[in-house]
Amino acid sequence: MKTRLNYYGAAPDAIKAVMALENYVVGSGLEHSLIHLVKTRASQINGCAFCIHMHTREARAQGETEERLYLLDAWRESPLYTARERAALAWTEAVTLVAETHVPDDVYEEVRSQFDEKELVDLTVLVGAINAWNRIAISFRAVH
Repeated sequence: MKTRLNYYGAAPDAIKAVMALENYVVGSGLEHSLIHLVKTRASQINGCAFCIHMHTREARAQGETEERLYLLDAWRESPLYTARERAALAWTEAVTLVAETHVPDDVYEEVRSQFDEKELVDLTVLVGAINAWNRIAISFRAVH
């Protein structure tokens, strides 16, 4: 696969705006391990090899286990994730697939049992940000 264009060079102000979301999320107080799981799961759903490669490397560097990364696309069947992580992953899937799911009430109730209002907004911004990155990377064929 060949990269279509250098989006950083073509529209640096646009990328700075997306980076501002990224910087907000990293400093939001959400656990970094949770941020990596959410980024990786959304990237799996969207099929973004560039982002999967990047975020699994970052997760490993920050102590995430291979086992949890390997099982992430089957998190419902694995006991390796906490209730909070499960709620975040369900929310990630529902928000990433919003056109199909319309983010059901039961998923909302589950995530609200684990996240306060600010955390839920931050989690939703995280999901939106990684989906934006996925769409940019996939559209312009970013190569890992």
